[in-house]
Amino acid sequence: MKIIPTDIPDVKIVEPQLFGDERGYFMESYSQAAFEREVCRTVFVQDNESRSRYGVVRGLHYQLPPCCQSKLVRVVEGRVRDVAVDLRQGSPTFGRYVAVELTGDNHRQLFVPRGFAHGFAVLSETALFQYKCDNPYAPACEAAVSWNDPTLAIDWGVPAADVVLSEKDRHHPVLGEAILFRYDESLY
Repeated sequence: MKIIPTDIPDVKIVEPQLFGDERGYFMESYSQAAFEREVCRTVFVQDNESRSRYGVVRGLHYQLPPCCQSKLVRVVEGRVRDVAVDLRQGSPTFGRYVAVELTGDNHRQLFVPRGFAHGFAVLSETALFQYKCDNPYAPACEAAVSWNDPTLAIDWGVPAADVVLSEKDRHHPVLGEAILFRYDESLY
């Protein structure tokens, strides 16, 4: 796999190697040993999948200690704009975000470390989205930041009039009112 750095050093793009011929292609979508060697030492314990239609924005979600989650996300079919926001107070990149286009064709994955909020917007008619988590979902630890926080000013790639949100995602606090992480505390 190829690791592509982003503007936030802890967030990484993972690009699996594709082997193709007239029959199609083969790729190793994940290797624990390679991931630990190249990206982060963690063990994923849960795989999730969602299918969404154009304009759906999911996020910006995260889990608080002791249930923090890292995620390795990818799109199997369709196209999304995937976003990771640094929520670690004191970090040199606090409040900044990385946005990456993930598609079923480019096979790229985004590693979202603990201490970051995550969300995505569907840019295609539909998208099949998969992600690995290194801690199970824990409702008591869930938190979020508003998708349209003016301080973050995230470009979702979808006109605001076309955005489709869950009822829950309509009511998240802005960054200045959210529960955050401390950069000087280890989350792993």
